[in-house]
Amino acid sequence: MAVAAAIGLCLAMAAPWLRAQTSDYGPKGLSAMTSAMSEKGGQVDTTPGILSKVGIAQRLNAQLPLDLTFTDDTGKTVPLSTYFGKLPALFTLVYYRCPMLCSEELEGMTSALKMINFRPGRDFNIIVISIDPTETPAMAAAKKQEYLKMYGHPETANGWHFMTGTQQNIDQIAAAAGFKYVKLKVPGTNLMQFAHASSLEIVTPQGKLAQYYMGVEYSPKDMLLGLDEASNNRIGSPVDNILTYCYHYDPTTNTHDLIISRIIQLGGLLTLLLLGGFMLVMFRRDFTLGHAQRAGARETAEKVNG
Repeated sequence: MAVAAAIGLCLAMAAPWLRAQTSDYGPKGLSAMTSAMSEKGGQVDTTPGILSKVGIAQRLNAQLPLDLTFTDDTGKTVPLSTYFGKLPALFTLVYYRCPMLCSEELEGMTSALKMINFRPGRDFNIIVISIDPTETPAMAAAKKQEYLKMYGHPETANGWHFMTGTQQNIDQIAAAAGFKYVKLKVPGTNLMQFAHASSLEIVTPQGKLAQYYMGVEYSPKDMLLGLDEASNNRIGSPVDNILTYCYHYDPTTNTHDLIISRIIQLGGLLTLLLLGGFMLVMFRRDFTLGHAQRAGARETAEKVNG
């Protein structure tokens, strides 16, 4: 089940220094972005070295370490094995204070789930683990409620598991899932940020990685098929990665910037406005022409009748 997907590399901890975003798509995205970012004002940008440590290695059929313990959204410490044995799972690594990519990923997952007849807790489990060891069960609980409300089925709450953990356990689960990320300190502050990729995994009831979905939008049909196959312990095939970059380091100011690209959206809006303007002009012209023709017809009729 080959699914074309997109990996978004994200730096979190939004702040006043959040500005714009640059994206590049295609199989040559990494080299193209590296070249584009390698020079700025004659200075070499060190960002590509960081980006080389970020990504997703698709470790299909690899076993997740189910003996690892994490703290759930109620504050209880439980082993991952609690959620396996009978049902497959949707699994993802995010962090709850992420202002952009993680929220979009969870929204994409929730939107897809609303369109299938499988239900969390009955047909599969949802396991979300924060990569930030400083985040708390209260943050996890708030995120769970946010997406449970969006999903619209509060009776499925026992199938949603938002968790936090220690750095050691986070490192182990990330390595097992092939999730490579970098933790950085925002220059001049005590804030931490993460360069990471977006991915959603389907895991078999035995805890083996069965399918990867990249990006922030997911096909409900593919998700349903993936969960069904994983429930029967079938392992999928690797998906294509189309890399999208949003991490940038500016050596001239010694700051890390999140750049949010709106080029495509603005282009679409401009096209819509131009099309709308053209249609308005044409409607007005037709109306004016029709009005003139009717007025001429009335004038001719009056002359004939007169």
